[in-house]
Amino acid sequence: MLQQTQVDRVLPRWSEWMQRWPTPSALAAEEPGEAVRAWGRLGYPRRALWLHRAAVEIAEQHDDRVPADVDALLALTGIGPYTARAVAAFAFGDRHPVVDTNTRRVIARVMHGRAAAGMPSPTDLTDMERLLPEEPGAAARFNAAAMELGATVCTARAPKCGVCPVAEWCEWRGAGYPDNAPAKRPRQAAFSGSDRQVRGRILESLRDASTPITVAAALAAAADGGLREPEQAQRAYDSLVSDGLIVENGGLASLPT
Repeated sequence: MLQQTQVDRVLPRWSEWMQRWPTPSALAAEEPGEAVRAWGRLGYPRRALWLHRAAVEIAEQHDDRVPADVDALLALTGIGPYTARAVAAFAFGDRHPVVDTNTRRVIARVMHGRAAAGMPSPTDLTDMERLLPEEPGAAARFNAAAMELGATVCTARAPKCGVCPVAEWCEWRGAGYPDNAPAKRPRQAAFSGSDRQVRGRILESLRDASTPITVAAALAAAADGGLREPEQAQRAYDSLVSDGLIVENGGLASLPT
């Protein structure tokens, strides 16, 4: 849930999920559409389907317990390298480098003297591996500390170098804060008026319905609030069908079963 979503938005939904589905098998026993319905407005709803599939895999292949091994975690639906290492490090206390956006900025400045990090690279993990303490518990705390340092002190726009605990070792500070940041990646398109917003309207209409709705009703929900172009509603609807978030049968649309 935390992938690309702020903590304050996730916490209420996470609490609801854990109360309703305290174990992977509890979620796995539900229809996939119930996971999509319970996802609410968190965004990127394919994550709900992936989470349901992962719950099925954990229940069937791992005796209903989340595995600690990174390779086993990577084999689960929807789990990538960052999440796998984060689970292994923070949930199980194993020694693995965990690198998020904030950590990458700290590494870029302290180790390489750059004002900002460039695009993610395998060298990020290599750099963090060099910094980690050998003791697994200490390594997990170091990972968390590096993230917190980047989030609260070594910030992107106004770093607080005067209170930084590693300022004396910072290559960027030692070089006089050169303006040598790599080129920025293009910004994501605005949400308002986007296909993502239109997809969200369609899914909301299905979540609110206790029975399947007509395709025409789903397309009408897509247009509620306006469209950038006439074909946007159909395009958004078709993408939801392609992603498995909508099942169409006989002119009716529903969440997956």
